[in-house]
Amino acid sequence: MLDKIKTPADVQKLSLAELIELAKDVRKRIIEVTAKNGGHVAPSLGSTDLTIALLKVFDPKKDRIVWDVGHQSYAFKILTERNDKFDTLRQFGGISGFNNIFESDYDAFGVGHASTSISAALGITVGKELNKEKSHSIAVIGDGA
Repeated sequence: MLDKIKTPADVQKLSLAELIELAKDVRKRIIEVTAKNGGHVAPSLGSTDLTIALLKVFDPKKDRIVWDVGHQSYAFKILTERNDKFDTLRQFGGISGFNNIFESDYDAFGVGHASTSISAALGITVGKELNKEKSHSIAVIGDGA
Protein backbone atom coordinates (compact mmCIF):
# COMPACT_ATOMS: atom_id res chain seq x y z
CA MET A 1 0.00 0.00 0.00
CA LEU A 2 2.85 2.39 0.81
CA ASP A 3 4.03 2.41 -2.81
CA LYS A 4 0.68 3.99 -3.79
CA ILE A 5 1.20 7.00 -1.50
CA LYS A 6 2.93 9.86 -3.27
CA THR A 7 1.44 12.78 -1.29
CA PRO A 8 -0.62 13.14 1.90
CA ALA A 9 -3.69 13.69 -0.30
CA ASP A 10 -3.41 10.02 -1.29
CA VAL A 11 -3.95 9.02 2.35
CA GLN A 12 -7.27 10.87 2.40
CA LYS A 13 -8.61 8.65 -0.39
CA LEU A 14 -8.00 5.34 1.41
CA SER A 15 -10.60 3.06 2.97
CA LEU A 16 -10.30 1.85 6.56
CA ALA A 17 -8.90 -1.50 5.40
CA GLU A 18 -6.33 0.30 3.24
CA LEU A 19 -5.37 2.59 6.13
CA ILE A 20 -4.70 -0.46 8.30
CA GLU A 21 -2.54 -1.98 5.56
CA LEU A 22 -0.73 1.34 5.13
CA ALA A 23 0.07 1.47 8.85
CA LYS A 24 1.66 -1.99 8.65
CA ASP A 25 3.73 -0.95 5.63
CA VAL A 26 4.90 2.26 7.30
CA ARG A 27 5.92 0.43 10.48
CA LYS A 28 7.84 -2.13 8.40
CA ARG A 29 9.65 0.69 6.57
CA ILE A 30 10.57 2.41 9.85
CA ILE A 31 11.95 -0.84 11.28
CA GLU A 32 13.97 -1.63 8.13
CA VAL A 33 15.59 1.80 7.92
CA THR A 34 16.26 2.29 11.64
CA ALA A 35 17.77 -1.20 11.87
CA LYS A 36 20.35 0.00 9.34
CA ASN A 37 20.73 3.69 10.24
CA GLY A 38 19.70 3.90 13.87
CA GLY A 39 17.04 6.23 15.13
CA HIS A 40 14.05 6.51 17.39
CA VAL A 41 12.08 3.37 16.67
CA ALA A 42 9.48 3.02 19.44
CA PRO A 43 8.08 6.57 19.42
CA SER A 44 7.76 6.49 15.63
CA LEU A 45 6.07 3.10 15.63
CA GLY A 46 3.74 4.28 18.38
CA SER A 47 2.71 7.41 16.49
CA THR A 48 2.11 5.73 13.12
CA ASP A 49 -1.66 5.34 13.57
CA LEU A 50 -1.92 8.91 14.89
CA THR A 51 0.03 10.20 11.89
CA ILE A 52 -2.20 8.38 9.43
CA ALA A 53 -5.33 9.65 11.21
CA LEU A 54 -4.03 13.23 11.10
CA LEU A 55 -3.27 12.97 7.39
CA LYS A 56 -6.68 11.41 6.73
CA VAL A 57 -8.46 14.37 8.38
CA PHE A 58 -6.19 17.36 7.82
CA ASP A 59 -4.30 18.86 4.87
CA PRO A 60 -0.72 19.32 6.13
CA LYS A 61 0.05 21.99 3.50
CA LYS A 62 -2.72 24.18 4.90
CA ASP A 63 -3.31 22.73 8.37
CA ARG A 64 -0.03 22.83 10.24
CA ILE A 65 0.90 19.70 12.20
CA VAL A 66 3.50 20.65 14.79
CA TRP A 67 5.49 17.77 16.27
CA ASP A 68 7.02 18.15 19.71
CA VAL A 69 10.08 16.03 19.13
CA GLY A 70 11.31 14.33 16.00
CA HIS A 71 11.28 10.98 17.78
CA GLN A 72 7.63 10.60 16.75
CA SER A 73 7.78 11.92 13.21
CA TYR A 74 9.24 9.17 11.00
CA ALA A 75 5.82 8.07 9.72
CA PHE A 76 5.05 11.72 8.98
CA LYS A 77 8.27 12.00 6.97
CA ILE A 78 7.47 8.83 5.02
CA LEU A 79 3.93 10.00 4.16
CA THR A 80 4.87 13.58 3.27
CA GLU A 81 6.80 12.99 0.07
CA ARG A 82 10.02 11.74 1.70
CA ASN A 83 9.61 7.98 1.48
CA ASP A 84 12.02 7.83 -1.47
CA LYS A 85 14.67 9.54 0.70
CA PHE A 86 13.90 7.72 3.94
CA ASP A 87 16.80 5.29 3.40
CA THR A 88 19.09 8.30 3.97
CA LEU A 89 17.64 9.02 7.43
CA ARG A 90 20.33 10.24 9.83
CA GLN A 91 23.04 9.80 7.17
CA PHE A 92 25.45 12.48 5.94
CA GLY A 93 23.61 14.42 3.26
CA GLY A 94 20.38 12.57 4.04
CA ILE A 95 17.16 13.58 5.67
CA SER A 96 17.14 14.67 9.28
CA GLY A 97 16.03 12.50 12.17
CA PHE A 98 13.91 15.45 13.27
CA ASN A 99 11.47 17.83 11.62
CA ASN A 100 13.29 20.48 9.66
CA ILE A 101 11.59 23.44 8.00
CA PHE A 102 14.40 23.58 5.44
CA GLU A 103 13.85 19.93 4.47
CA SER A 104 10.14 20.01 3.70
CA ASP A 105 7.25 22.46 3.45
CA TYR A 106 5.25 19.92 5.45
CA ASP A 107 7.45 20.51 8.50
CA ALA A 108 5.76 23.43 10.24
CA PHE A 109 8.34 23.85 12.99
CA GLY A 110 11.92 22.85 13.72
CA VAL A 111 11.32 20.67 16.73
CA GLY A 112 12.89 21.29 20.07
CA HIS A 113 12.23 19.94 23.53
CA ALA A 114 9.09 18.25 24.82
CA SER A 115 6.01 20.50 24.92
CA THR A 116 7.36 23.19 22.57
CA SER A 117 4.71 22.18 20.04
CA ILE A 118 2.02 23.77 22.21
CA SER A 119 3.42 27.28 22.02
CA ALA A 120 4.53 26.87 18.40
CA ALA A 121 1.07 25.71 17.27
CA LEU A 122 -0.53 28.56 19.22
CA GLY A 123 1.78 31.07 17.52
CA ILE A 124 1.00 29.61 14.10
CA THR A 125 -2.73 29.82 14.88
CA VAL A 126 -2.53 33.47 15.97
CA GLY A 127 -0.54 34.35 12.85
CA LYS A 128 -3.08 32.65 10.60
CA GLU A 129 -5.97 34.37 12.38
CA LEU A 130 -4.29 37.76 11.98
CA ASN A 131 -3.97 37.02 8.26
CA LYS A 132 -7.61 35.84 8.17
CA GLU A 133 -6.55 32.38 6.98
CA LYS A 134 -8.90 29.50 7.72
CA SER A 135 -6.97 26.43 8.79
CA HIS A 136 -6.05 24.32 11.78
CA SER A 137 -2.90 24.03 13.86
CA ILE A 138 -2.37 20.68 15.55
CA ALA A 139 0.15 20.18 18.35
CA VAL A 140 1.42 16.61 18.72
CA ILE A 141 2.79 16.56 22.25
CA GLY A 142 5.46 14.11 23.35
CA ASP A 143 6.76 13.27 26.79
CA GLY A 144 10.42 13.57 25.90
CA ALA A 145 11.06 9.95 26.92
